[in-house]
Amino acid sequence: MGILTNIELSGSNITLSEPTFLRLRDFIYQRTGIFFPDNKKYFLENRLYQRLKALNINDFETYVRKIQNGLMDSELQQLINQITINETFFFRNEAQLEALERHIFPELFRRARQRPGKSIRIWSAACSTGEEPYTLAILLQEKFRPLLTGIRVEILATDINSQVLQKARQGLYRDYAVRKIAPGLLQRYFQPQSTGYQIAPEIRQMVQFRQLNLMDRWNMQQIRGMDVIICANVLLYFDERSKRQVVNSLYDSLNPGGYLLLGYSESLYGVSHAFKPVHFTKTIVYKKECHYA
Repeated sequence: MGILTNIELSGSNITLSEPTFLRLRDFIYQRTGIFFPDNKKYFLENRLYQRLKALNINDFETYVRKIQNGLMDSELQQLINQITINETFFFRNEAQLEALERHIFPELFRRARQRPGKSIRIWSAACSTGEEPYTLAILLQEKFRPLLTGIRVEILATDINSQVLQKARQGLYRDYAVRKIAPGLLQRYFQPQSTGYQIAPEIRQMVQFRQLNLMDRWNMQQIRGMDVIICANVLLYFDERSKRQVVNSLYDSLNPGGYLLLGYSESLYGVSHAFKPVHFTKTIVYKKECHYA
């Protein structure tokens, strides 16, 4: 989950006062776990100005009061969409993909053949517009196709942002998103369109998209039996309490021996001691050891 750069207010004199910013920040934190420090006031001001225009509201105080009092129930999702707009692309984290291809996926296929149900379950826990889970599906098809016979692979992809999930389900991408895909893969797994590249049906059907707030304890409890969870660039936006809650939930969602993968600049240092760090070339992943189960 990433947040894009600020947009200008187009000369507007509408400003977000300090008390209103604090109320809005607390509201967002309570609903999503995302924490905006003091230096992000201008970011929220920029992001939400368009919502004020769309709703014909003349000041931030009225907007915040209405969402706090539940007078605009549907606006909460619009608010979340505005503050969590993402930027990503296919085959983004090369070191992690190498670790998955060379070490983690082969281990999971060996394990799957020995367990009832013969399944591998993967969760992209902040999937944005779908490039990450679709990348995993392409990797599995490209490198492990013979092993897929008799093994059921499920890829769950979730995000809190309803707009990016809609784009992910469409599976239509522009040049920027596919710029790191090798020409051969692009030809095999995408269909050129006038507006971009359409992901192939065999890849789309491997991924199930679902809206999910990682701070929602009840819904998080429904996700169990995962072998790999990728939760990249999400913990960056949480404070320590929210990080611990989310990581504990992800731990519970993993099978014993399952792996948690974070973003480049994220770690579990000071957050959780329940995972064992596993070092691969240029990356560290976290394993749920069996004796913690």
